[in-house]
Amino acid sequence: MSVTEQSQAWELAADFERTIAADQRIEPRDWMPAAYRATLIRQIAQHAHSEIIGMQPEGNWLLRAPSLRRKTILLAKVQDEAGHGLYLYAAAETLGIDRTELTERLITGRQKYSSIFNYPALSYADIGVIGWLVDGAAICNQVPLCRCSYGPYARAMVRICKEESFHQRQGFELLLTMANGTDEQRAMLQESVDRWWWPSLMMFGPPDVDSPNTRQSMAWGIKRHTNDELRQRFVDMTVPQAAALGVTLPDPALRWNEERQAHDFGEPDWREFAAVISGAGPCNAQRLAHRRRAHENGAWVREAATAYAAKQRARLAGQG
Repeated sequence: MSVTEQSQAWELAADFERTIAADQRIEPRDWMPAAYRATLIRQIAQHAHSEIIGMQPEGNWLLRAPSLRRKTILLAKVQDEAGHGLYLYAAAETLGIDRTELTERLITGRQKYSSIFNYPALSYADIGVIGWLVDGAAICNQVPLCRCSYGPYARAMVRICKEESFHQRQGFELLLTMANGTDEQRAMLQESVDRWWWPSLMMFGPPDVDSPNTRQSMAWGIKRHTNDELRQRFVDMTVPQAAALGVTLPDPALRWNEERQAHDFGEPDWREFAAVISGAGPCNAQRLAHRRRAHENGAWVREAATAYAAKQRARLAGQG
């Protein structure tokens, strides 16, 4: 590299650092460090994959929802999740990676999605608990991303967070109906909460001391809070909601700490978390096999769309 090129590189890096320090946005045409780009691709892709994979446990209950109203609500939610995945894949493409490549990385296991979607939805109460706990945890995670330093990701998150908030309220409303229902419904609700509570806490990622990416992501303004800070916020938000539902959160260590003005709570099983993210969770193989099969079955649609686009380009070229 020549002296001139080196000087230009230093100036570009300095501009990037000044933009981050001023809490302003980095846009697709701006210069950015390769590591910043790679971190964003990893995070946005994981988020997009999670939205798409997350359609599976809920979609499995579409034909078994107990009323037309519940079917309509669930169908609308699954449709929203598909839209979220598309927004996020589009945001990732502004970083110079193709959506086809991201899908290939997912179905071959080279990229991950949220650990929570490797757990099965065993009862209809799970639909409400996923809305309440899983989407509630997602809101805690994602609202700060509306201030992410990368513009396309931050802007996509604004609409996603509005819809996730609606999903969380829908889930709570379903559970409140069950809580005011029969003894069997209340027992189903409690059993579901018992299964989903700890996996929901794991959604925020490993403890800060074991998180390899948090420090740099916060320095770049991609993340605004650490994993443990977000987990604490989620617990403090959820405890009074659980009381309103009349359910017990399955943590004997959970109690209010007057000095901290926050709740103390137990540690999730991080060995289980490590096993799930490494592919040994209850539904890892099932989720990926389903996504791979759907991708293969949709090949003819992609081929037809590509052929039609080529035909249209040729027609326009002939007119020119």
